[in-house]
Order: sequence, then structure tokens, then C-alpha cells
Amino acid sequence: MKIGILGGTFNPPHMGHLVLAQEVLDKLKLDKIFFIPTNIPPHKENEGIETKHRLAMVSLSMEANDSFELIDVEIKRGGISYTIDTLRQLIQQFPHDEFYLIVGSDLANDFSSWKEQQELKKLAKIVVACRDKYPLKKQDDFIVLDIIQINISSSQIRGLVKKGHSIRYLVPEAVASYIEEHHLYRQ
Repeated sequence: MKIGILGGTFNPPHMGHLVLAQEVLDKLKLDKIFFIPTNIPPHKENEGIETKHRLAMVSLSMEANDSFELIDVEIKRGGISYTIDTLRQLIQQFPHDEFYLIVGSDLANDFSSWKEQQELKKLAKIVVACRDKYPLKKQDDFIVLDIIQINISSSQIRGLVKKGHSIRYLVPEAVASYIEEHHLYRQ
């Protein structure tokens, strides 16, 4: 199988994540996209809510798509979530599959700072989703895709919730209901 890997804090998961995953799935004719929530991200602050909430929201966000799968290897492993460790673990679990690591152009521009980035490129194809705000500085040997862009972020959504504004159409309805039910992002 050809499997895309989409990692992130998913705090919360939003329509931009889902559109990105579907676009890559379709354009590269992949069989699955694994959504892999980070435990502790190495490149940014973890504005934490309990992990169980992030996992539940990712699960809810993908209910309608059999090609999307929640994989919690980084949460179970604990500590800082380095992509190279995750990829090695996935290759052990799925030795006959081919992996495509999906990153935005913002992350691709910092790829040289990633742990064991040369080894990463040997273990997976790196797929870069270009974002208007972050032009790709260096082509490298990435697979570069222009994708439909939905200009939203998890931090914007958290800010809207905190102010009591609607997040309708920014996240799947089930995720919005979950956030409301569990009073997430209010403080």
C-alpha cells in the first residue's frame, strides 16, 4: 500500500487538515492517510489540552472517510515526537508499504533542522503542500503539490472559541460539538 503520513498537534483538527489529506490522497493515488497526533512537538509550543481530547477530535474528524486512519504511535511512545522515530516504527509495523510524509511548505523550508532529515528522505517520499504565505525556498527532492488552500489554523480556531465566536464550517460538525460539550479552549 501507498500510505501518506500527516502529523501534527491537531489542536483542534480542522477542515484544512482534511482537505490537505484528501488532495494528497487523490493526486498521488495513495491508499490511506495516517493522521498521527504528536505527543510533544519538537518545533513549537504545545498549547496543551489533554491528549485524550485531541485523539477523540481527530477520530471524529475522519469518521466519514475510510481512507483516513488515526495512528497514535507518538502518543503511546511518549516524549518528544521526532518524525524519524515514528517512521522507523511504522516501517517495522508495515514493512511492505511505501510511505509519503506530508508537510507544508513552511515546514519544508526548515527541513534541514529536522532530526536525521537525510535518513527521513531515504525512508519516505517527502510531499510538500505549497502554501501561499510560505513560498518554498528550495525544491530539494520533494514531491511538490499545489493544493486547495483553506486559510485557517488551529490557533485561530482556539482564539475564536475563547472569544465565544462560531467555528462552524472551520471544523467538522462533530468536532465543534465535542469542543462545546467538553468546554475546550475557553480559558
